[in-house]
Amino acid sequence: MHRVEESSAECIIETKRICTYYLFKINTMKSVWNGTVSFGLVSIPIKMYSASESRNLDLDMLDKHDHARIRYKRVNEETGEEVEWKDIVKGFKKDDAYVILEKEDFENANVKKSKTIDIEEFVEETEVADMLFKNPYYLEPQKEGGKAYNLLRDALKKTGKLGVATFVMRQKENLSLIGVYKNVIVLHVIRFAEEIRDPKEVKIPKTKTSDKEIAMAEDLIENYTEKFNFKKYKDVYNSQLLKIIESKASGKKVKVEKTKSEPTAAKDLMAKLKASLDQRKKKAS
Repeated sequence: MHRVEESSAECIIETKRICTYYLFKINTMKSVWNGTVSFGLVSIPIKMYSASESRNLDLDMLDKHDHARIRYKRVNEETGEEVEWKDIVKGFKKDDAYVILEKEDFENANVKKSKTIDIEEFVEETEVADMLFKNPYYLEPQKEGGKAYNLLRDALKKTGKLGVATFVMRQKENLSLIGVYKNVIVLHVIRFAEEIRDPKEVKIPKTKTSDKEIAMAEDLIENYTEKFNFKKYKDVYNSQLLKIIESKASGKKVKVEKTKSEPTAAKDLMAKLKASLDQRKKKAS
């Protein structure tokens, strides 16, 4: 009984800590890469910061029997003993032995790309498929790089183009696009061609749609079209999960709203489209 009470108390404290984190978090950014951006003979010393952050709650893995935390250990598979981080190295298996790689080996694999983001060409923004994008990073000019930074930013804004560049970060080569967002130069890590699977692997039915159905769907899309404002979209999952945590911590039963979704049959497609359109028009009026 004491264990349950202690667990509840700990859960309440943890919930308050998580809430405090999300409501009052101080926005401190740490650079993830330092080096140079170059285009032509112009070089700009920069610091790179992650432009996005994780929205996941800080959940621990526990033993379901006593709620003790689960710890991961780095264990030597020969001796069974735990190995400290300082004693761990990386190796590539070749034949029956390992070639051990030091920090310098990773840097020496391509010294320039480990220190320089070299813009090789420029492309139109409209030529880049959205699915290529992975992670955005803000670029900040270092000392003496301010004017060249502003020059590249203003030129990118005026031409509406993106710079294509490759560089190495965390022992991995990255393909990237460089553009502007709210007066800041942003580097987008994108996928290489070999990272994109062939869409032919996706099984698409050969069912044909009628001109009338397409026209109705176009009308529905037009009625739902608005100017994009990503600020109106909120991550509600975490806040809902926190409510569940609070309810469980206080011993209350969690009420779950049931939802059910059924596929629209082909014979009902036009009726559903018309009903959707009427609903949208009624809501807009």
